[in-house]
Amino acid sequence: MASFKIRLITPNDAEKIVMLMKQHWGSTRVVSRGRVHCPEKLPGFVARVDHKSVGLLTCNINDKDCEIVTFDSASEGLGIGSASLEAVRKVAISTGCKRLWWITTNDNTHALRFYQKRGFRLAALYPNQLEKSRLLKPEIPLAGVDGIPLRDEIELETTL
Repeated sequence: MASFKIRLITPNDAEKIVMLMKQHWGSTRVVSRGRVHCPEKLPGFVARVDHKSVGLLTCNINDKDCEIVTFDSASEGLGIGSASLEAVRKVAISTGCKRLWWITTNDNTHALRFYQKRGFRLAALYPNQLEKSRLLKPEIPLAGVDGIPLRDEIELETTL
């Protein structure tokens, strides 16, 4: 099994983050709860195996809340997701955050399982939020994983 390292994002990572976002998500912008985020400008973590980036987590700390904005792992089963989540949890606690939260779409059943297994709970449902999000980011597709219509945002949270 390959070993990995988790490190803080540096300014030198911005170009790679832009490329990853375009490749995996078709855009450099992320929309959650009606706000547009530019992940290359956010703090977070990069996971690496050997000299290759295999994971990215970006976050936005606002007052006592830490939102996970992006979370990608190209290598499942190595523990990269869990280690990245633990790294952001530690940073959030150290900066005085009381809540760690994340938004996903109604089709992302894989992520819903992942987060709930790690102590997150369903906190809110925002019906038809993606209609509003498409006004800010028109490239959001109409259907997602397994052809499920993309309509709603789901908020998950854990207290710190």
